[in-house]
Amino acid sequence: MAKLRYAEALNAALREEMQRDPNVFLFGEDIARYGGVFKVTRGLMEEFGESRVRDTPISEQTLAAMAVTAAMTGTRPVLEIMYADFMPLVLDALINQASIYEYIWADQVQMPFVLRTQGGGGAGAGAQHSKSLDVLIAHIPGIKVVAPVTPADAKGMLKAAIRDQQPVVFLEHKLLYNLRDEVPDDEDFIVEIGKARTVVEGTDISIFATSRMVLESQKAAELLAADGIKAEVIDLRSLRPLDLNAIKASIAKTHHAVVVNEGWRFCGYAAELSATIMDHAFDDLDAPVQRVTLPDLPVPYSEPLEMAVLPNAAKIADAARKALA
Repeated sequence: MAKLRYAEALNAALREEMQRDPNVFLFGEDIARYGGVFKVTRGLMEEFGESRVRDTPISEQTLAAMAVTAAMTGTRPVLEIMYADFMPLVLDALINQASIYEYIWADQVQMPFVLRTQGGGGAGAGAQHSKSLDVLIAHIPGIKVVAPVTPADAKGMLKAAIRDQQPVVFLEHKLLYNLRDEVPDDEDFIVEIGKARTVVEGTDISIFATSRMVLESQKAAELLAADGIKAEVIDLRSLRPLDLNAIKASIAKTHHAVVVNEGWRFCGYAAELSATIMDHAFDDLDAPVQRVTLPDLPVPYSEPLEMAVLPNAAKIADAARKALA
């Protein structure tokens, strides 16, 4: 075990998988000589050469099409799109190519590639660099979507994503890169995609969260504990596939649910998760599911305004109290 920052854990995962498999290569904007906008790929070009760590022009649609084509030829590309705000530019490659080729070619063609990108607010980056668009990708059948929170999960899930035979969109929150924690140094350490993690055990209410909102949910559980409320916090880890067994087991115990996601409220991931809970765990609910999300507004540049609109521990705790009222 070693204490690593989230960004360092991702770097370690990339290095180990590139050492393990010569078919793994990286490409994207500023990832080679500059080491990536958040330094996740620092030092990898020097170690593996420019043929396996490639800088590219700013052309997200072209890059995604390149990833699809490269995956079809038997390599394992890892593409970095600088900021999730620009993910709409890659949707054609994901919707009309990557997600359907395995189906239309009757499993004769596999699509093993990873698309890494950064999203989320709280960094004062303004409306064009602060979005959480996870629901746009999770909506697409055939695409796996993961959003690890801890450095250990970041490493283990990225390694799992690179080894996967299907396309995986790997979502990284910008405020997590400096988070430091213990990370296994075992080169065979992976975290299975599609398995949730119980962060806090509880018996009164279940809080299901994604990405950085897991940390806010942990803080909310502490606020609720001061009121004598025992909240269970579940880190979904994987947005698609979803760990339905973990969700149902938690609700069967607590009979109340809050879902937390940093995306917009209308047609958002929290709405889908709420509907999924109603579909599969309705009989165990004693009250309606509560949602905590970003309001249907752009993320402001002004720090006080940004903090006012983002979901936080206080809002999550209030939603839990409402569910229990």
